[in-house]
Amino acid sequence: MRLPAQIRTHARPAPSHGTLRLPTAEKPRRFLFLLLDRFTMIAFASAIEPLRLANQVSGQKLYDWKLLSEDGHDVACSNGTVMRVDAGLGAVGRDDTVLVCGGIDVAESTSKAVLGWLRREARQGAAVGGLCTGAWSVAKAGLLDGRRATIHWENQDSFAEDFDEIQLTQSVFVIDGNRLTTAGGTASIDLMLRLIAGDHGEALANTIADQLIYNSIRTDRDTQRLSIPTRIGVRHPKLAQVIARMETHIEEPVSPATLAEGVNMSTRQLERLFRRYLGRSPKRYYMEIRLQKARNLLMQTEMSVINVALACGFASPSHFSKCYRAQYHTTPYRERGASAPLGEPEPVAEACDLPDEI
Repeated sequence: MRLPAQIRTHARPAPSHGTLRLPTAEKPRRFLFLLLDRFTMIAFASAIEPLRLANQVSGQKLYDWKLLSEDGHDVACSNGTVMRVDAGLGAVGRDDTVLVCGGIDVAESTSKAVLGWLRREARQGAAVGGLCTGAWSVAKAGLLDGRRATIHWENQDSFAEDFDEIQLTQSVFVIDGNRLTTAGGTASIDLMLRLIAGDHGEALANTIADQLIYNSIRTDRDTQRLSIPTRIGVRHPKLAQVIARMETHIEEPVSPATLAEGVNMSTRQLERLFRRYLGRSPKRYYMEIRLQKARNLLMQTEMSVINVALACGFASPSHFSKCYRAQYHTTPYRERGASAPLGEPEPVAEACDLPDEI
């Protein structure tokens, strides 16, 4: 498909996104995708397909791209598909945009060589970004310090612990100067459509969205997670308010009485509300939220088990261990595939004080 003549792109000054340089149509803008081991296919494909369609529907080579790996060898993504790459790490042009494609166990896939290369190319003026967990690699290289950024919601807890100098957001994507990050999944489509619109106009971006059967282009003001009513399948404003408060008070849990008072209900009424719609007590639901965060921290950070317990509102390591075992059928230490380190013995489990124990 070609664009009608009146909306085909022509060489013209392109608007700027902060300090991000946008080449004109005479010179294709080049993207370099660094594929890390076990990268996420959907985040990568959602980024490269809009570029291909931009060339196709405009009838011009507006964009060029290359696939890189650390050693120049083919890379397997998280679903097992092997991707052929064009080159290893090398020199990058000042007008190029480097996008790190991350996925599973991104810390293990981000080597010193990768970090050094990212820092070097950023110093030369290249724009650098991370797709999905690739944001972790960019942050580890120190390229997001003092900036706004985003990452997949499942990795937000660990990211916040690792990089407290970064302003983490819930947005589907963030463009801060010449640094770009996405939340993963189809958020890459939204980022690329935003860049294409900035380079060559909204008409081209909208046409590409139509080609992708993508009928709702999100902006950097859209958040990545579904609303609480949508997530739980219940549209009850007071229930949503209580759950929202639970999710923002993990380290210092709020009592059921205080939660009920905040929505002008009695504790008994709140109990009935949760049991009617969610089949569990408020206390148990709250515990499940805290344990999910604990699991994320255990699996994605190097925080000690004791510190994870404290970060999730458990004053007693033994109580944390008991509740964790009840929920996940393993101990916090075994979750990491390791025994307790010296000086941090695995606690003797005590009773979990929930009225309907998990």
